[in-house]
Amino acid sequence: MTEGEASITAAGREGNNLLLRIVAALVMAPLAVAMAYVGGWLWTGLVTAAAIGLYMEWLAIIGARKPRLVFVGVLILLGVGWVDVGHISKIYVSAFVVVGVLAVALLSSDRRFWSAVGIGYALAASIGSSAVRLDPLWGFAALMLVLLVVWATDIGGYFAGRLIGGPKLWPQVSPKKTWAGAIGGFAASLGVAAGFAAFGLGKILPMLLLGAVLSVASQLGDLFESAVKRRFGVKDSSHIIPGHGGLLDRLDGFVAAIVLAALFGFLRGGADGVGRGLMVW
Repeated sequence: MTEGEASITAAGREGNNLLLRIVAALVMAPLAVAMAYVGGWLWTGLVTAAAIGLYMEWLAIIGARKPRLVFVGVLILLGVGWVDVGHISKIYVSAFVVVGVLAVALLSSDRRFWSAVGIGYALAASIGSSAVRLDPLWGFAALMLVLLVVWATDIGGYFAGRLIGGPKLWPQVSPKKTWAGAIGGFAASLGVAAGFAAFGLGKILPMLLLGAVLSVASQLGDLFESAVKRRFGVKDSSHIIPGHGGLLDRLDGFVAAIVLAALFGFLRGGADGVGRGLMVW
């Protein structure tokens, strides 16, 4: 195969991959938004299932997907989902987290640290996603802010990186990411934040600051997941989503952003007012 033929083949694969990404996004995004809008058991069920998937993929990446670790982790994540829906005292959520991390660590015969980090990562994703949506008045708007900022960062970064190119952001961890892509994604997130302010959902300066922080968190979350995969010599966390790889590949930025958003909202609005803490200034 000549160099020209190889370039054409690579371009064709890239085009097919982009098409798969678009189709998958057009299916998944409206479904996620609809379930987020309904909230309650439906949203918590989706969040719990996603957290279980994240945990399973994490164990596969680090080479520690043993039956006992899977069983305990799934049991803990289901318990946290039940507690979140039942609005039981938050002390139970804390207890599940502590017990879950300790149980997984103790049951790991090797790679104990990485196994504990995996269940902690999945628990943080589950609790953060449920906490942001919990507020009946502001929860959906707050959740949509996080989702749209993450999506805009991802999409803006992809196209800016492809069209502009230039110096790599962190080639040792993620060879394809560029500074142009990082800046493009950041700029797109500011557009989302400005849109929320324009519709009266928050004041312009706080919203721009929040959008900027969440965008940076999303990109750092992406780099963190890439670093973990590179550490264990894995390219994709799985192949469950056409064009995207696995759940970890698709949700890495969202996990970082939603956890940070939940922490910030909790500090401003308390355990039952996380959404309000994010949106009301």
